[in-house]
Amino acid sequence: MADLETRIAQARGDTPADLVLRGGRVLDLVTGDLLDGDVAICGDRIVGTCAEYEGQEVLDVSGLILVPGFIDTHLHIESSLVTPFEFDRCVLPRGVTTAICDPHEIANVIGADGIRYFQQASEHTLMDIKVQLSSCVPSSHMETAGARLTADDLRPLMGHPSGLGLAEFMNYPGVLAGDPDVIEKLMLFEGGHIDGHCPLLSGRDLNAYVAAGIRTEHEATSAGEAREKLQKGMRVLIREGSVSKDLHALQPLLTERTAAYMCLCTDDRNPLDIAEHGHLDYMIRELIRLGTPPLAAYRAASLSAAEAFGLKDRGLIAPGLRADIVALDSLEACHAQHVICGGQIIDDNAFSARSTIPPVGRGSVHAPVVAAQHFRARANKAETDVIGIREGQILTDHLHEVIPVVDGDKPPDPARDLARIAVIERHGKNGNIATGFVRGFGMTAGAIASTVCHDHHNIACVGVDYTDMALAANRLGEIEGGFVVVRAGRVLAELALPVAGLMSLEPFEAVHTRLEVLRSAARSLGVTLEEPFLQLAFLALPVIPALKITDRGMVDVTRFELIA
Repeated sequence: MADLETRIAQARGDTPADLVLRGGRVLDLVTGDLLDGDVAICGDRIVGTCAEYEGQEVLDVSGLILVPGFIDTHLHIESSLVTPFEFDRCVLPRGVTTAICDPHEIANVIGADGIRYFQQASEHTLMDIKVQLSSCVPSSHMETAGARLTADDLRPLMGHPSGLGLAEFMNYPGVLAGDPDVIEKLMLFEGGHIDGHCPLLSGRDLNAYVAAGIRTEHEATSAGEAREKLQKGMRVLIREGSVSKDLHALQPLLTERTAAYMCLCTDDRNPLDIAEHGHLDYMIRELIRLGTPPLAAYRAASLSAAEAFGLKDRGLIAPGLRADIVALDSLEACHAQHVICGGQIIDDNAFSARSTIPPVGRGSVHAPVVAAQHFRARANKAETDVIGIREGQILTDHLHEVIPVVDGDKPPDPARDLARIAVIERHGKNGNIATGFVRGFGMTAGAIASTVCHDHHNIACVGVDYTDMALAANRLGEIEGGFVVVRAGRVLAELALPVAGLMSLEPFEAVHTRLEVLRSAARSLGVTLEEPFLQLAFLALPVIPALKITDRGMVDVTRFELIA
């Protein structure tokens, strides 16, 4: 009662507001107008706009434009390679005040404890982190993960203040087939929010998927695919990650007419991209540069996102809503000069005052020690299935090449850009090792390896020298997971990710620096991909067409089956 009375009094101007933003103009996402007047804040709420106010604290935002805080509608914080606390410090100053995350990366390594870690972390971050419950741990039956979560495992995790619903339902074939485990999870969240994940699905199959109660989709890679999903009532989340770059393909579809049903997300974006390009701020800049009306871009970044996920307390700069506000130099440049999150001015002092919680998932790499001979592709026929990389996408091509058998092995052929790829089970379950071929790295020497390997997060290794591949894979066990680049029997660069083999304990600035060194080292091997490590990670995800590899072998995703 007292808080409500205080808000009303400050809104009327009877008493000074806690905080007043003075001198800026507010972008109204309903009318598109730029509104003059102060913005008054009481606690974590906006209480006044379009009027003059006195404040106990006044922030001068003269000449700036105020927009609602940005909402990343789908991401895996683990893919930023830093803890939730460093992610908070990395992207909140860029205007991202709400992040709707799916912690299925860490859940695939350590199970429900990984989700609990994110739920508890959300209680301490300045950014409002919403933690969806992971629907597909593992993503399919064709891989070995560190954990398995059923509907019964998810039920005790429901009800946390950070929760919004069920995270991306990646096993879309299971939805269409009515798999009992899938149906049980969908029914557990029936009537609530369920995120989607259905690349290239269309027609009656898409009807069935949407009819299951799934309402959002971030896997559209063409305007035609996205349009069909919009026409069937789905909210389309435009994705621009470090590997999956769909913004340019979907930008023509984002207009003031469609913006109400389109949002923005990053899915998987690392500190290297964030430092060099940005986060949602980059997406907004790029959309506007390509011709998207600023009103449509900012609606997708905040108001439409809030409404898509039932966040009725944010998305506009208006009385009664959360004080999540970004003060920009201009709508086109989208450079945050000040950020207010939950009524708090975001600066170094605010981050220093936060409390944190201890990391989890230490010592999670339990892979077998491997030797060069483990990477031989034992075969007696030259016809070979080859994964074809599409740079900038996580979709791959299913190629067919003739690779001669030499002494019972089909060796890598750098001249044809045919590298060996291997996945090594690292959770201590069975020690599986599967090998195959991939085209697209451009590698002429050495090897790279990673424990970031979606979504089971086994060890993924690609190379043209078996001895270097063995050194790279074994080194990951010694550093508790991460990234390694090896050439001629020597480790050229590495990044340790000891939190479940996914996240660093270092500040994001240090991770950024190490990623620059890793990128340079990878290029010295001839690698031409802009983001080779995350591109490698997605080659092991068996729910994205067309050809992938897990610890159990090559996967024909179109048929949703292992290749014998």
